[in-house]
Amino acid sequence: MQAVTKFFRREEGQTLSEYALILILIAVVAIVAITLLGEQISAVLTQIANSL
Repeated sequence: MQAVTKFFRREEGQTLSEYALILILIAVVAIVAITLLGEQISAVLTQIANSL
C-alpha cells in the first residue's frame, strides 16, 4: 500500500505531464495559425519572389 501512495505522490510524473500538455497546446496553436494564414503568407512570398 505504501508503494502505491508513494507512486502517486511523486512529482516527476506530474511535471512531465504538464510539459506534455503545454507542448500539445503550442502545437495545436501553431497548426491552427499556419492553416489560417498559410495562403496569405504564400501569396506574400510569391509576390516578393516575382518582384526580385
